[in-house]
Amino acid sequence: MANNKLIVDERQKDVGNFMVGRLLPFRKKRQVGPFTFIDHMGPARIGDGNYVDVDQHPHIGLSTLTYLFEGEIEHRDSIGSVQVIRPGDVGFMTSGKGVTHTERTPQDGRGKMSTLHGYQIWVALPKAQEEMEPRFDYYPSADLPHWTDGPLQIKLAAGQAFGRSAPLQGFSPLFMVDIFTEEETTLNLSRHLKGEVAFVIVKGSITSQGQKVKAGQMLISKTDEECEVCLDANSQILLFGGEPLPEERFLMWNFVSHSKERLKQAKAEWVDKQFPKVPGDETYIPFPDFIK
Repeated sequence: MANNKLIVDERQKDVGNFMVGRLLPFRKKRQVGPFTFIDHMGPARIGDGNYVDVDQHPHIGLSTLTYLFEGEIEHRDSIGSVQVIRPGDVGFMTSGKGVTHTERTPQDGRGKMSTLHGYQIWVALPKAQEEMEPRFDYYPSADLPHWTDGPLQIKLAAGQAFGRSAPLQGFSPLFMVDIFTEEETTLNLSRHLKGEVAFVIVKGSITSQGQKVKAGQMLISKTDEECEVCLDANSQILLFGGEPLPEERFLMWNFVSHSKERLKQAKAEWVDKQFPKVPGDETYIPFPDFIK
């Protein structure tokens, strides 16, 4: 990892009838702070029979964070939450000991064409919270801190950064920041963030130590060594990161844990259909055959 930075390209993954670009985990870097999974959804045209319909599936040991730029997704889960997530909102489902949920295009969004664009993110829970009771938290866009700094338009989606705090703090020190600029400018992160940091380029590009990183790529570094980047005009980036968890985390399908045995237990429980169900939903995504 020369110069203590790593550039990651999206890898195309098929999730049901929808293609996503996967940025994390990556073979050389499994996590950034507590963030363990980042999928880029779209931009994709929704409509004419092509909708988001992710059937009932389980999670343990993590929180899912949904953040959209365009479109809508309706979240339903086994604790009874029903919430349409719109651009700029943050949906945060904490699975803890086990939860199931679905993600779909809302009914009133079917029958017309639209665009879906956003990110699906997993945040690993600290060991002490891995078996907590599931919960769902929703933060509308208007409640999130947002401000301008010269040409930069900044929005704090989660955690603490730039001396400010978001309503969503998570369960360990972290941050997620949405930044846009209409003109070329320099972003200096010195003293503004704490922990590991990833720069996800949503659109446009950035330059770091003479190397350009473009939309569809992610730059991973350390804040104390990568404190300044140049943003090209009309660029948008997401900053993710925070303090790494002290124990290694393992992934198996939709499950995250510090314990491989706990992952095997979760797999057996899903195969035996022992997880709670989303009320009124009988769909079921089988455990993938190729995962042992």
